[in-house]
Amino acid sequence: MGPRGSEMKVPPRRRPSAPRLGLLLLAAISLPGPGSLLLAAADVPPAGTRTLYLIRHGAYDEEDPRDPEVGRALTERGHEQARLTGARLAQLPTPLDALYASTMTRARQTGEIIGAALGGRAPTLVAEIKECTPPTVRADIMARERPGAPDSCRQTLDVAWDRFFRPTAGRDSTVALVCHGNVIRYFTARALGLDPKLWLTMGIANCSLTIVQVRPDGSTRLIAFGDAGHLPPELQTYPRPTGGQGTAPDSAGRAAPPARR
Repeated sequence: MGPRGSEMKVPPRRRPSAPRLGLLLLAAISLPGPGSLLLAAADVPPAGTRTLYLIRHGAYDEEDPRDPEVGRALTERGHEQARLTGARLAQLPTPLDALYASTMTRARQTGEIIGAALGGRAPTLVAEIKECTPPTVRADIMARERPGAPDSCRQTLDVAWDRFFRPTAGRDSTVALVCHGNVIRYFTARALGLDPKLWLTMGIANCSLTIVQVRPDGSTRLIAFGDAGHLPPELQTYPRPTGGQGTAPDSAGRAAPPARR
């Protein structure tokens, strides 16, 4: 402490230079406050639930040697299966937001018939959901596939999964995919959290409905698998273990007689 009566001189406060002041102001503006965080959160719409209807194509001409993108069209039975499926979808309490179909003839025609029942809607064609054989636990199936083909199929189907099996931004939605038995069974195994190689342990009817919901958090729930209740017994056809199409088995396990049409 200085001598009595002396005064301590306080050095004058230096004003920040103009460039420094500008930097301070810029930093203050850039820092997000609680209000700005709330506004940013409000700008992000909440996710909605997506409901997917996975529809296997109708019965088709398996003897046609042409490429399935050109030939192998629906049979008369397949046309009727598709018509009844379209009639069922037209009765849904919530209309479809989108209709997609595989590029293969049998799925494309099924999608067109369904779209006609929905007011003339044309399906959007998607190559990633066309038929292929992903890896399976069945050694006999894997042995007859070309090397690398099952893995290529799996990669393509996983791309389709990432595209379609996700919540909808801002609202609920309903989407239909008209595709194929292998594709639907692979998606079902994934939706259930199973090893996708188990897809071939399931059987699925032509023009049946498999329904999967994708919740806002991204989790999946199987609502129905292979529902063919809209088809009369003579139109419920399933793949035979040895190839081809067979009619639905009755309660005793016998194959029902073919339709007389």
